[in-house]
Amino acid sequence: MLAAQPGKNSPSNRKREPQVCRLDLPAVVEDSPDAIFCMDLAGSILSWNCGATAIYGYTAEEMLGRPACALAPLDRAEEEHAILQSIRGGRGVRNLETVRAGKGGTRIEVSLTVSPIRQGKRVVGARSIARDISERKRLESANAQLIALIESSEKITDRRRLEAANAQLAAIVQSSEDAIVSKDLTGTIQTWNTGAERVYGWAAEEAIGRNISFLLPPARANEEQEILATLRRGERVEHFETTRLRKDGQLIDVSLGISPIRDAEGRITGASHVARDVTEHKRFELQMQQAQRLESLGVLAGGIAHDFNNLLTGVIGNASLIAELLPPCDPLHPLVEEVTTAAERAAALTAQLLAYSGKGQFVIGPVEIDRLIGEISGMVKAAISKNVTFVLDLHHDAPPVEGDRTQIHQLIMNLILNGAEAIGEDRPGSVWVTTESRVLDEEAIRDSFPAERLSPGEYAAIQVRDNGCGMDEETKAKIFEPFFTTKFLGRGLGLAAALGIVNAHKGVIRVDSTPGEGTRFLVLLPASATARRSKHSVSTVLVVDDEEIVRKTAKVCLEKHGYRVLTAANGLEAVERFRERVAEIDAMILDLTMPVMGGEEALRRLREAGANMPVILSSGYTEADARRRFGANGLATYVQKPYTSAQLMEKLESVLRKR
Repeated sequence: MLAAQPGKNSPSNRKREPQVCRLDLPAVVEDSPDAIFCMDLAGSILSWNCGATAIYGYTAEEMLGRPACALAPLDRAEEEHAILQSIRGGRGVRNLETVRAGKGGTRIEVSLTVSPIRQGKRVVGARSIARDISERKRLESANAQLIALIESSEKITDRRRLEAANAQLAAIVQSSEDAIVSKDLTGTIQTWNTGAERVYGWAAEEAIGRNISFLLPPARANEEQEILATLRRGERVEHFETTRLRKDGQLIDVSLGISPIRDAEGRITGASHVARDVTEHKRFELQMQQAQRLESLGVLAGGIAHDFNNLLTGVIGNASLIAELLPPCDPLHPLVEEVTTAAERAAALTAQLLAYSGKGQFVIGPVEIDRLIGEISGMVKAAISKNVTFVLDLHHDAPPVEGDRTQIHQLIMNLILNGAEAIGEDRPGSVWVTTESRVLDEEAIRDSFPAERLSPGEYAAIQVRDNGCGMDEETKAKIFEPFFTTKFLGRGLGLAAALGIVNAHKGVIRVDSTPGEGTRFLVLLPASATARRSKHSVSTVLVVDDEEIVRKTAKVCLEKHGYRVLTAANGLEAVERFRERVAEIDAMILDLTMPVMGGEEALRRLREAGANMPVILSSGYTEADARRRFGANGLATYVQKPYTSAQLMEKLESVLRKR
């Protein structure tokens, strides 16, 4: 488990918003305010998010299959062609400011990034991300107009014209949502608009006359002097992103533009400072990067677990067959048991990898959270250090959730043990576990969980809090990555598995931590609509699996118990075997993931051909994932690899009795 330690770059102890951690890359992309779409190498659009609809005005139905060049105005057609050529060459474009055509012919200023999509080393398409910068361009234009008005007002002698120019200038400045500030060449603030009050939190009377350096955080202390030195040399300060301090001490990200102010003789006398708060956008970018990283790791973990379970099926299956064939008093029995035990321990490790990948549900049913925590409290007290006090505060109103009892048990244990290890053994401390019912309406979700795809309704809330060492921001950003740990020893799968379990149950997990003060994890799981029992149908006899060792093991097992066995190495062979021997096949054991034709397509074709025999799905993945892929009607029953001879026969005989 992870015992998080403060790092040398720990932030101040001020309160921060809890960090939302969820492995949900499609949701992050779909909810992005930027236009994100993918296209093939011919330029045809393959995907289209909500941000693209908001910016360009076209729906996904209108754009899927259309060429991306339809978004380029006639005067930019060559530009789109050049971008595609760059992608085909394995390159891309980044932060290109250009114009695109929206629905109805509207021209939209965008900052465009186009990057290649690769399969291995081969470029197969491109990803386009466009941000609407029309407002920024408008503000830059307004800023240029502002400067022009300042310069022209010094030359206006007619009082009424001067008053009109000043009124126009004031209207432009005050109507802006961005911070517009003017300063002299020493950095002393001369003007401060309402946008600056909103962005920085300081009123005009508090800011005017002060040096603008009071907005700089300690890490950027020299930045303003560098800006002023550049202006005094008559050089331009390019638009850039940086950080500034608000009045309340909050550090914010800003997009900053600096323009010189000149007098009638052309001498630079000061500068205008236009800043936009981009904190939320930067937070979104960070969330998207983290989601991409975690999603990639999840795919890798799930794939490794699936392949490893295929191998373990041969080990456990053959070991169980040997045990059945040996006389009870044979001295080889202990050795076979050792083989089985070691393989089962390996299977437990793959279960943790499956949990992290979000595919760790096995048996779905109603789980009463309060009862489950009460049952494991004795185990917890035995597992944690004697200097740690374990406190339960169960409100006994948390609703049952629809999920896997074993996985939720693992989730809660991981969070509790993480809290206990964060306290350590050198001082006393406490871990508190609280449960309650929470009802979230649309407004509550919008205010508290804006980035999450939660539905209004009742949730079981589980809170695990400790007063241990706490975490800095750098550590907190990594705690859900597999194999990350601050301990000298440990696999680092505890919190990674916790994240996968929460995602698989369509919940959300938040972490709030301050160095030296402790950590709080909050988990919300959707309440079960009904306390229904999960019903399973079944299937077998034709053994379909791409792994030869799995086919051989299953064949020996079935034949030993009196069954006749046909085999197929992929879904296409399975369909051919069925057509050849349709009258003989009573059941099927079907692998989900195979080359040539997978189990899903094979089952569909078999059903179309009139096959109504029971089907047992066999896979290294989990039952929940299989049901998502096959649907409730397509899957009769399920046996997860690795399985023993007894487990396979129990499934088969059960389904055949029900025919």
